[in-house]
Amino acid sequence: MMNTLPSKQNHFSKDRGALGVWKRTERATRCYVAVGLCAGAAVGLMMTTAGVWAAEFYVAPNGSDTHPGTQEQPFASLVRARDAVRELKKKGPLTGPVRVILAGGTYRMQTPLLLEPEDSGSPDAPIIYEAAPGARPVISGGRPIGGWQKTPEGLWKTQVPEVAAGKWYFEQLFVNDRRAVRAREPDRFYFFMEEVRQTALEGKSERGPKGVGKEAELVVRLRPLDAAESLAKIRPQELSDVQMIAYHKWDITRRRLEGVGTEKGTFVSTGRKMKPWNSLGRGTRMHLENFRAALDTPGEWFLERDGTLWYMPLPGEQLERSEVIAPMAEQFLVFRGDPAGDRWVEHIVVRGLTLEHAQYLTPPEGFEPTQAAATIQAVVQADGARHVRMEKCQIRHIGTYGIWLREGCSHCVVQQCLLEDLGAGGVRIGQTALPQAPQRQTHHDIVDNCILRHGGRVFPCAVGIWIGHSSDNQITHNEIADFFYTGISVGWRWGYGESLAKRNLVAFNHVHHLGWGVLCDMGGIYTLGPSEGTVVRNNVFHDIDCYQYGGWGLYTDEGSSGILFEKNLVYRTETGGFHQHYGKENIVRNNIFAFQTQHQLQASRVEPHLSFVFEKNIVFWDRGGLLAGPWDRIRFESRQNCYWQAEGQPVQFAGRTLEEWQKLGHEVGSILADPKFRLPKTGDFTLAEDSPVRKLGFEPFDPSQAGVYGPAEWVQKAREVVFPDLPLPPPPRPAGSGRHASPARGEG
Repeated sequence: MMNTLPSKQNHFSKDRGALGVWKRTERATRCYVAVGLCAGAAVGLMMTTAGVWAAEFYVAPNGSDTHPGTQEQPFASLVRARDAVRELKKKGPLTGPVRVILAGGTYRMQTPLLLEPEDSGSPDAPIIYEAAPGARPVISGGRPIGGWQKTPEGLWKTQVPEVAAGKWYFEQLFVNDRRAVRAREPDRFYFFMEEVRQTALEGKSERGPKGVGKEAELVVRLRPLDAAESLAKIRPQELSDVQMIAYHKWDITRRRLEGVGTEKGTFVSTGRKMKPWNSLGRGTRMHLENFRAALDTPGEWFLERDGTLWYMPLPGEQLERSEVIAPMAEQFLVFRGDPAGDRWVEHIVVRGLTLEHAQYLTPPEGFEPTQAAATIQAVVQADGARHVRMEKCQIRHIGTYGIWLREGCSHCVVQQCLLEDLGAGGVRIGQTALPQAPQRQTHHDIVDNCILRHGGRVFPCAVGIWIGHSSDNQITHNEIADFFYTGISVGWRWGYGESLAKRNLVAFNHVHHLGWGVLCDMGGIYTLGPSEGTVVRNNVFHDIDCYQYGGWGLYTDEGSSGILFEKNLVYRTETGGFHQHYGKENIVRNNIFAFQTQHQLQASRVEPHLSFVFEKNIVFWDRGGLLAGPWDRIRFESRQNCYWQAEGQPVQFAGRTLEEWQKLGHEVGSILADPKFRLPKTGDFTLAEDSPVRKLGFEPFDPSQAGVYGPAEWVQKAREVVFPDLPLPPPPRPAGSGRHASPARGEG
């Protein structure tokens, strides 16, 4: 399922016009003056074209925090450079930009850089943390692991003393710039639950360190026989570190085992009571992770509590030439303002830095099912941030989300950043709670021209870009690929209650290769709750495969209202190009829907109001039905659409011909006709000049404009990954299940 869309062209659209890029100007000649600071540091001053002075501090891996921070004698850490900026500000207001310039090389970090209101710049004097020209500074939250020995059975083995001493533990490992697989069974695909018995822990509910209650005990019986054999191989001393990862609908559950049952093929775990709308039960898929007997496939690793670290190398992997990194830090960068107190972190730029190797540690109570992994933090996290920019940065090899503009963040920009190999998702904007105080609301933020890929490696339920209770944001020209759940999610209100997700713009994004048959109920874009004024325009969504149900392109879920979808291309999705669960007054206009698998369009709930308008669209398919759901009872308007079954099969509208359907007031002015695409099988949906859809008022658009733009090497970076076809497991399929799932990559 390769993407073969025409080449993208660099261009500037009206949707990008509000980015407000801050441009730095400076003279080619600089004057440097040493200025004493209270801590004995020195700073270089430069004259800008406006005649104001600005400061520069230098940081290098071979520097020292006792140095003055000049280019000749740089600092060693970002923390010292931040403190030097603080010291400079105490001398009086800044009259120009302050730059913290990082030389190339690796900087080890165990605790995040904390930026607070006193670290702010101003519109004319921003604080800039950036790479030196041509340099690649890497901020690593990990530590190299050495001392490897080769065992007779072909494994690698070393000791990590801090683990044995109880000072360090890790659940991710990166070998030769690749996420290694934590030893698991089965190695591909899943075990299946045959029976789940839940017993309430009445009167003895336990509390984990974060206050999460253990309310119920689960006894799970697995099939087939090899599942029982795997359980039998778990040693008593490693039992409490073995984790069950269960996949159910749009969620996962991650819990520790507490015992192997007396009945063959059973295990015991405790946690919160199961949610009745998404519980574990017969047919639920799962795998077991992190026990010695599961270390049986090249690329897997296992860490024992006595500090012994094992790794089974891939073919051709050489011990003496390999880099092995284990993460220690959980976050890299924290912006901590105080919105309630009207104290902000603002006018800060982070440019050209690479942040990699951050971990997630499963708490004792595990991870309970949470849509979009909404409880998981990010390695770059902001509260009370305004006018903060991240440009040309990379975030990779992490265990959580990449960036979260959480509470009270506005006018922040994430631009031309690469986020890949993510434990959870890419970027989050806003909160799950609805903040009433205006200063605590997040709004007017931008994610533009970024590449987000290879996500959900610890939390398959995570989202590429997520907007919660937040308004007036722009998600534009991003490449989002290879996640196990939704690409872009907007809104966080189930039903028609109050929502802040208004007037968001989602435009010119290329979103593809989602789901991989792992989870259900997902979309290329997924909306939730009232979102009046939100526009989804000029995006391309394709290759979305679910497990049993719910692999859609445009998906308006519970209460989605007031959204315009126009000029989007949606093709090769599992269960439909467009699906409205329920909502009102959405407009689906001038889109192309092609080659969906099971059916092309779906609507689910019958409501008394106008659900949506469907007009001037092209629906083109070669298999599956056209409509799914009670279309003959839903209130909607449809007109001037073009439908074409490419294999010449009869076209049915809820069991009726087009003429019969039109007599009921639907599809006014619509036609059955070949739209005359150029090469639709290869992804080229260019319309011929004599296409009949032009007479319907359909406005041709250029899908090649979706995705990233700019330098050729950046555009090529988005295209460098070639994705395989969806892998399917061998028969027989389990009773009561639908389409089987694909193997989750990495740790998914």
